[in-house]
Amino acid sequence: MNKYIFRRILIAIPTLIGVSILIFFIMRILPGDVIDAMVTDETGSLVFTEQERESIMESLGLNRPVHIQYLSWMRDVFTGDLGFSFWTKISIGEHVRRRAPMTIEITVLSLLISWVIGLPVGILAAVYRNSIGDYIARGTVILFLAIPSFYAALGFLIFFVLVFTWRPPVEVIFFWQQPIKSLYVALPAAVAIGTGMAAVIARMARSSILEIIREDYVRTARSKGLSNRVVINRHVLKNALIPVITISGLQFGNLLAGSIAVETALNIPGLGSLLAQGLADRDWMIIQNMVLIFAFSFIIINLIVDLIYSWVDPRIRYD
Repeated sequence: MNKYIFRRILIAIPTLIGVSILIFFIMRILPGDVIDAMVTDETGSLVFTEQERESIMESLGLNRPVHIQYLSWMRDVFTGDLGFSFWTKISIGEHVRRRAPMTIEITVLSLLISWVIGLPVGILAAVYRNSIGDYIARGTVILFLAIPSFYAALGFLIFFVLVFTWRPPVEVIFFWQQPIKSLYVALPAAVAIGTGMAAVIARMARSSILEIIREDYVRTARSKGLSNRVVINRHVLKNALIPVITISGLQFGNLLAGSIAVETALNIPGLGSLLAQGLADRDWMIIQNMVLIFAFSFIIINLIVDLIYSWVDPRIRYD
């Protein structure tokens, strides 16, 4: 197991380097220069002289060769220094420290909501196949799969505002300081993201259970007189969980993407809204570091998913 984890960490290093190279050069190839945004007003007229523009570039280190800028950024990242925002001059590490807990809380709640809703719906739809409940569940799944996270967030925002008088937070709230208030802030975003993921889990659980039910060992268990509940709980569900766990790990990327839209729509101070703000301001340092953090998170989550496999199915071994 330890050797497997070590190998996965070694594989993750070139992956993260590849992501860093890709996002670094994309930022410099795309139209729109952060310096131009700084030195021009809304009409496109210059508000700084050319000498002042050069001074700003020098202060930000953007007058150096591109490869030197990249190597300097990588050196800072490996030493734990994520640099500063071009616009606010605030440490990006400080932004991450303050905003990451809310995004983690939303992500964990989204996963819980998706499993609490999606797994039972998928099980019931498979057990009572072609029933009215199955048709309703499948229709609801298709509906939630079709709704983008941003519009789902707006819909749930209206619902929570009208029913629970929910209001967007005006400051960062940490779970360990005010857990109830923190959950109150995070819940609408978690529901908006989690319901979409619940539809994916329900669909995968239904198809996986229907496939397992046809196996010979399930028919053998039923021929021994075991009740349908015992057969499902003891023989079907555990084997059907493998693809559900797999899709949950893969959907983590969608959770991160959904957090950008949902946190922005609900004005929640998380990492997703920070990335959206960086994109709007063309703040290269924020964008580069956020993409790298999201890529690292995705790699870690998928490693955890692989380790969960061996716990769910003892036949799986990582030697």
